[in-house]
Amino acid sequence: MKIDINSDMGEGFGPYTLADDAALMAQISSANVACGYHAGDPLIMDRTVCLARDHGVDLGAHVSFPDRMGFGRRRMDIPLPELEAHVLYQIGALAGFARRAGHRVSHMNPHGALGNLASVDAGIAEAVADATLAFDPEIAFLVLPGSALETAALARGGKVVRLFLADRGYLPDGQLAPRGTPGAVIDDESQVVARVLGVLRRQTLTCVSGEEIAMPVQSVLVHSDTPGAVGLARRLKQEITTIGGEIAPLSAQ
Repeated sequence: MKIDINSDMGEGFGPYTLADDAALMAQISSANVACGYHAGDPLIMDRTVCLARDHGVDLGAHVSFPDRMGFGRRRMDIPLPELEAHVLYQIGALAGFARRAGHRVSHMNPHGALGNLASVDAGIAEAVADATLAFDPEIAFLVLPGSALETAALARGGKVVRLFLADRGYLPDGQLAPRGTPGAVIDDESQVVARVLGVLRRQTLTCVSGEEIAMPVQSVLVHSDTPGAVGLARRLKQEITTIGGEIAPLSAQ
């Protein structure tokens, strides 16, 4: 059982930081790097790419709506051709730093509101998939199982890796429970670890309504800005190995 542990990285701006990316990078196998739209800037992107390279961590583009003030969590009504251009721009920017560092962009993961909409809206999912595969048909998509983005990527011959968000509650349809609703965010580390191990063993999950839903996943996301993220990632790495799993980056899936 090969399992990827990934995290969203580079989500500061200028002198401001949200997480200890250097410490967390040592505990994960793939990194999703902010491309300047919801967070990040050229210097942070450059530094984070080099960290990923030095730790042998896969590099992914964490693309977003152009919403730095809202941290990419606000829905934006953007014409689909324009959205394609925004996605392509962000992947290209990260790829420029990767090329200089001798690394490459191997996957993408849409952030926040864009990620939520790409999971349920076929048009947005297709725009994200078209832009990504136009840049590089070998880039893999981190997707929620059964999502519109998974469907769009597979229909275009793309590679998908099914993702489980370790600290987030799910709805019966397999989508994330909206932030602010009961059970949407899980703060207890032991509970998060138990959920992850249960999902990996059974490939099912108890959603916020109490129903059991299918959850076939190959990658687990630890949010870098979660308090105790470094310790949580370290513990997940140990526990997954203990039950016979092998921590492997997305490119090895």
